[in-house]
Amino acid sequence: MDTPLSTIAVVGLGTMGTGIADILVRAGREVVGIDISESAAARAVAALEASTARAVARERITEDERQDALARFRVYTDLQAAAAADLVIEVVPESYETKQEVFRALDGIVRTDTILATGTNALSVTRLAADSAHPERVLGLHFFAPVQAMKLVEVVSSVLTDPRAVEAVTRLAEDLGKEPVAVGDRAGFIADGLLFGYLNQAAAMYEAHYASREDIDAAMKLGCGLPMGPLELLDLVGVDTARTVLDAMYQASHDRLHAPAPILKQLSEAGLTGRKAGRGFYTYAAPGSAEKVDDALTPAASGTGGAGREVRSVGVAGSGTMASGIAEVFAKAGYDVVLAARSQEKADAAKAFVAKSLARSVDKGRMTGEARDETLARITPAGSLDAFAEVDLAVEAVAEDLEIKRELFARLDKICKPGAVLATTTSSLPVVACAQATSRPQDVIGMHFFNPAPAMKLVEIVRTVLTADDVHATVREVTAKIRKHGVDCGDRAGFIVNALLFPYLNNAVKMVQEHYASLDDIDTAMKLGGGYPMGPFELLDVVGLDVSLAIEKVLHREFRDPGLAPAPLLEHLVAAGCLGRKTGRGFREYARR
Repeated sequence: MDTPLSTIAVVGLGTMGTGIADILVRAGREVVGIDISESAAARAVAALEASTARAVARERITEDERQDALARFRVYTDLQAAAAADLVIEVVPESYETKQEVFRALDGIVRTDTILATGTNALSVTRLAADSAHPERVLGLHFFAPVQAMKLVEVVSSVLTDPRAVEAVTRLAEDLGKEPVAVGDRAGFIADGLLFGYLNQAAAMYEAHYASREDIDAAMKLGCGLPMGPLELLDLVGVDTARTVLDAMYQASHDRLHAPAPILKQLSEAGLTGRKAGRGFYTYAAPGSAEKVDDALTPAASGTGGAGREVRSVGVAGSGTMASGIAEVFAKAGYDVVLAARSQEKADAAKAFVAKSLARSVDKGRMTGEARDETLARITPAGSLDAFAEVDLAVEAVAEDLEIKRELFARLDKICKPGAVLATTTSSLPVVACAQATSRPQDVIGMHFFNPAPAMKLVEIVRTVLTADDVHATVREVTAKIRKHGVDCGDRAGFIVNALLFPYLNNAVKMVQEHYASLDDIDTAMKLGGGYPMGPFELLDVVGLDVSLAIEKVLHREFRDPGLAPAPLLEHLVAAGCLGRKTGRGFREYARR
């Protein structure tokens, strides 16, 4: 098993196989590409010629290096061509029968010391190995698409795998400039094990008509900093592939969160498998194209569905970071703002916080000193909600406690003029419960800003069953005027972002709790393999473990799904006072300031 892996066969020359072949030849390996389809083999050669030509044009390689790389790539339609390979990587369709057929054939072709790697992202490596004549040489080597760009490679061992084989492919991955992460054999491994549950929930959310596909995708991109929304990503991965992965995960976990949403089956069986088919959740210009085109489900550009109420002045209730940030956002957009707190001192301190934020913007050249002064002049601090008597829109940003919010809305009902819109910034509590504390529930709506409010573009607009049409239209218009992206959603726990984000975070905690992978490996896998700006444990420590636990409890109570029950490890850390960065210790320890 001490082979340098100089000759590598890639079986299956679709997008993934071609990408793997590309990075291998550029790293100096002799690559034997094998596909039963002559046209697939020809496309792989053409793709390699095109990618290396682009690399020359961008001065990443020379023309001589390009010709050398092309000379190291040979394609065949017969598995016998793999006879001299030190390593065979199969990336044929996700089917046990297809993969087992390939491995059985290879047993009679390759040397006994040749390593056999499956590129599966969901099927059991152990099951594939057990069916092989030499199970000790079988492992998983899971690359991510696009292979040339994505850094993560999951190296998957079964209980039968020879550690020397793992060492050899790990060194290869490092030589390719990748970051290998060692994982055990379970459905989805790390990245897809967390990612596909999230994608499945997004598909179910869309299927339930809770939110539009555009709003679900925009919410996750703007609210979580993801490069793609979940439905766009499902179309890229392939709806049929996602269904196969989720089926395998469900067979292993029996967790209802992994049971494929029915819409995935419906789209798959209709041939609407995503970009490769030209249509999936979205419609594309052509099969294989990334260009979306309008279809019957594309929302009209105009949008609000009616005229809203006039808003010239805004009241913001609260004195914390979120209230100050929201006041800043409205004042920057030209609104007169009353910033009310429980005392004049707290209100003045909140305005001072806004002043510091604006000063930083001036220092960074994002606004002029004159604009700063004008913005600050629009904010009037007040020590009582009575100052909201004439505002057109009142936005509460007080503690995330339903009784506190209901009490505040009861007061707003008495203070605010008839026709004023009353908005809550809650991230998880029922908006309708706030509305019912008033005599005018039709005027109440949710405006969930994200922290920090001046920087984050997303606002979830939460309409209850009682919210009036013109109130919804008003908030849509105001959201656009403050240069935020509004997404519509119904009044249920978590709205869009938290309902998709926190089950994913909870499942990451379960992975650690079950000793499947380390904090560092999971964070690395999700950043490099899933495109997340932060790993789940980095994010949990930033958000606060107590805040995260509270949201997960709300989701569990709302949906009554056992899979949403908070992981015991999270509960134990909160009980121990390990709340994340704010206490100096959460999943990791932090230096005290």
